[in-house]
Amino acid sequence: MTHNRPMAQPYDRLFNFSAGPSTLPVSALEQARDELLNFRGSGTSVMEMSHRSAPFEAILGEAETDLRSLLSIPSSYKVLFLQGGASLQFSIVPIAFLGEGSEADYVVTGAWGKKAVESAKLEGKVNVVFDGKADNYRDIKPFEELSLNPNASYVHFTSNETIQGVEYPADPVSAAPLVCDMSSDILSRPVKIENYGIVYAGAQKNMGPAGLTVVIIRDDLLAKIPQNLHPMLDYRLQAENGSMYNTPPCWSIYVSGLVYKHLHATGGVEGAFARNQEKAGVVYSAIDASNGFYKGHAACRARSLMNVTFTLANDDLTNAFVKQAEAEGLDGLKGHRSVGGIRASLYNAFPLEGAKALADFMSAFAAKNG
Repeated sequence: MTHNRPMAQPYDRLFNFSAGPSTLPVSALEQARDELLNFRGSGTSVMEMSHRSAPFEAILGEAETDLRSLLSIPSSYKVLFLQGGASLQFSIVPIAFLGEGSEADYVVTGAWGKKAVESAKLEGKVNVVFDGKADNYRDIKPFEELSLNPNASYVHFTSNETIQGVEYPADPVSAAPLVCDMSSDILSRPVKIENYGIVYAGAQKNMGPAGLTVVIIRDDLLAKIPQNLHPMLDYRLQAENGSMYNTPPCWSIYVSGLVYKHLHATGGVEGAFARNQEKAGVVYSAIDASNGFYKGHAACRARSLMNVTFTLANDDLTNAFVKQAEAEGLDGLKGHRSVGGIRASLYNAFPLEGAKALADFMSAFAAKNG
């Protein structure tokens, strides 16, 4: 199928605004292609080799080293390469830390935080200290304004909500261990890992293909995990086995490792942050300059750099926008049903040219239909 591209992309690729799985660096995809049938002289592909083999152990070791470097992860934290997505972590965290007689605080700024609460309530006492549902999750609430329990087992929040396009712009501070679902903005901006007890993230936004979940957990929390948990739900057991208690998601780890190396070669997390600010600024400026034709969903202080959400006056205009944008090679822009309108996801590997193409299209569409 031939599209009328706003500008040529390598391999005639679309500008992929999907919320995930999402755009990966072309250089990483090219390397994976070139190494597909015979990985560096091993005689087999990464998808076929034993996870106990020396080549794969090197892949896993390099991936951990590069991720530790990118995020400046202290030696007092373990890095786990697991499966099950963030949704499984919604359950593992309370299973590990929300035992009888304990409680946890949850900050809910969108759909994924709400799902985390639903899972935690199956295990123990949950205090929802903020829930932005009343205004359809348009805003955050600074941690210093929350009534947090310093004796809670942990405080859980989602740093970036993909559906609503709401993001915490800085690392919060909490007396209780801070647990963060960072699935959709990990590696997009600098973070201070020391602020957190646990960070977890699905790979399919900024790191690699679906199937891998990274968990970064502080050693003192590992020591508090009860004995005799189901093995696949036991962080301590996974750490003791170097993420290989069972067969890990080998291909997803390999491609994520390529993405980590690409990030190192392009200015690290700081370089990604600068690019992400520029990309998001281009699209937000188009919203703000439209004289109300486009209405941003998120409050200005909570605007996500990863997922720009906005609405049009009615469904007919929205459907026309999506259809015409697709014809221009701007793909995956339809918003989630709970917000409606448009969602433009601008993860790390998404090019600035795509953000500019969208802004130009928005301007032309508003001029024609306003």
